[in-house]
Amino acid sequence: MHLIYAPMAILIEYPWLAALIGAALVGLGKWRRRRIVVLMGGLWLVYALYETGMKLRWLCSGECNIRIDLLVLYPLLLVALVVAGVGVVRR
Repeated sequence: MHLIYAPMAILIEYPWLAALIGAALVGLGKWRRRRIVVLMGGLWLVYALYETGMKLRWLCSGECNIRIDLLVLYPLLLVALVVAGVGVVRR
């Protein structure tokens, strides 16, 4: 499981990368007219906002370093990325 979480931990320090992925998915989904891809891109954009709020300590009080939420969010984001990928290539 550590193999999943380690590479994605960069999103904690640089939430704009998640926003970049989300914007790319939304753009690709609109270009290919795939609603599911746009929706998955929106999920990534919401995560980018959430992570930005956590980084700036708007959404947490005190100790923000223990992030149990990421045990759920990272697999969810990976599934969203896979679903978006399938949505792009599928007719």
